[in-house]
Amino acid sequence: MDTGDLGAPDPGREGRQRPFHLRLASGISALLDGSGSVIGAACLSFMFVALLVNVFLRYVSGSGIAWAYEIHALLLPWLVAAGIVIAAARSRNIAITLLPDLLGPTARRNLLLVVQAIMLLVSITVLQSSQPILKAAQFQNLSTLGIKQIWGYASLIYAFGAMAVIALADIVRLLGGEGDFDTDPGNASLS
Repeated sequence: MDTGDLGAPDPGREGRQRPFHLRLASGISALLDGSGSVIGAACLSFMFVALLVNVFLRYVSGSGIAWAYEIHALLLPWLVAAGIVIAAARSRNIAITLLPDLLGPTARRNLLLVVQAIMLLVSITVLQSSQPILKAAQFQNLSTLGIKQIWGYASLIYAFGAMAVIALADIVRLLGGEGDFDTDPGNASLS
């Protein structure tokens, strides 16, 4: 999914803008992609700095920062959630594209609609089924930091909520006639 150049006219249609709902769907995906990038960069940076400072202090003074071991319990789930959101927003999820590659444009679009509907259903189901875990996490504290573990588990809500919104935006785009998602592995890989 190309999230850039949201308001540009279609090159094949002089001066004609994409409909508002398609620009909105692409804009929402781009916004979630950006949020994932910010969250991922912040988590990775903070974990790296905390680990580096801890190693330096242990080397220099013989004792480190006690909370440096626990901060990863909060930030690593957010880092993973950010990666999931970025991959979903860019349509770079792990996928086997053999069947879509064999289908014609209409059948491919219909298959992608079914896949996005399944992703929406799975995301909503995970959000609903994770409620007991989230309620229990409200009463669990990290021993050194004293922070409730709900802050780490809240990444579930972010990841699967964003995936549901992205799946819905992709459904809108597919129904609006857009759906040429890049399936070339050379272009689609995030590695």
